[in-house]
Amino acid sequence: MHDIRSIRENPEAFDAALARRGHPPIAEALITLDEERRALTTQVQVAQSRRNEASKLIGAAMAKGDNDAAEALKAEVAALKDEMPALETRADELAAQLKAALEVIPNLPASDVPVGGGEEDNVEVSRWGDARAFDFTPREHADIAPALGMDFETGTRLSGARFTFLRGDVARLHRALGQFMLDVQTLEHGYSECNPPVLVRDEAMYGTDKLPKFAEDSFQTTEGRWLIPTSEVSLTASVMGELLDESVLPMRLTALTLCFRSEAGAAGKDTRGFIRQHQFEKCELVSIVRPEDSEAEHQRMTRAAETILEKLNLPYRKLLLCTGDMGYGARKTYDLEVWLPGQGSYREISSCSNTGDFQARRMNTRYRVASEQKKTAFVHTLNGSGLAVGRTLVAVLENYQQADGSVLIPEALRPYVGSLTKLEPAA
Repeated sequence: MHDIRSIRENPEAFDAALARRGHPPIAEALITLDEERRALTTQVQVAQSRRNEASKLIGAAMAKGDNDAAEALKAEVAALKDEMPALETRADELAAQLKAALEVIPNLPASDVPVGGGEEDNVEVSRWGDARAFDFTPREHADIAPALGMDFETGTRLSGARFTFLRGDVARLHRALGQFMLDVQTLEHGYSECNPPVLVRDEAMYGTDKLPKFAEDSFQTTEGRWLIPTSEVSLTASVMGELLDESVLPMRLTALTLCFRSEAGAAGKDTRGFIRQHQFEKCELVSIVRPEDSEAEHQRMTRAAETILEKLNLPYRKLLLCTGDMGYGARKTYDLEVWLPGQGSYREISSCSNTGDFQARRMNTRYRVASEQKKTAFVHTLNGSGLAVGRTLVAVLENYQQADGSVLIPEALRPYVGSLTKLEPAA
């Protein structure tokens, strides 16, 4: 959410920043709407003040026996009483229009975010690891996995497309990946483990910029609650409406939860296999920090996600997303893409974003600035995947596959799976 006062102070800079995201100029229209709203608000206040003043004068006039003056004042009060509801209603309508306009405008990109129209303009920052040299033609996970217990047919029969039923050792490996991620993020990177609700109210979705713009991408229950698309929603909104002490910052939270997405905006993409599901698990990372710390925290968070891939010895690359490929609420985003030998390409496995104060304004989450008495400021919020469990399972299956259809268990995961060293295909 943007601050209309900042837009009034420097409309040219606001439009210039939005232009980097391909957004047309809008500052002038917003300012005009806000000026009309403010003028009406002033009218209401003036009318309210005059009505109060006239009401007091009625008693004074009657005490003096000046009935004509008293009647005139009564008429004025009645007229103001009749006039004010319409003014208040119109002021409320304009405030709602302004809010509706502001809440769908994307975040302003950081100055070092490259300008571009789509993923082809993202900038590769680095690569890690060497792609394995196979002495056979590697297969995609969707071809390997059914014999290992990844049951696409049952998932579809139970729930429809983009649902999967995991069985046996592949289900065990999926669970092990999630536990491994939580342990690394809590024990090595200082994130505090949480177990948040996966059903939330409108306020939580709105505060984390998922509503109203992305309602169609999420599932809503008949009672009006939303199934979280990511635990970013629950973790970030846990401080919604709060005034925090500076001493509690930075707050670093993590959770391993089910996530749910309708994938309305991804029709036809990755319909085969386990990459794009309606229901999946993810180890989420959320940081709540002072504004001056958010850039360093962004680097730290991204590094925490990279660590998982390196411990699993999965080759990956790091991308700085361009303005045209960056999420609506982000001011800067790094994507991590893991190498999938079966597909012969890198695929996204983590996205780490700095949203600045964009979400904090929507949530009204501030902190007390210790160095300046009585001063408060909006926090900055960050979120990232550390990692998406299903996509990591896909990466393990493809990178650790063997010629006979078995899949070796990465060394880092073996403490989590007992004596299991490989997944064996069913006879």
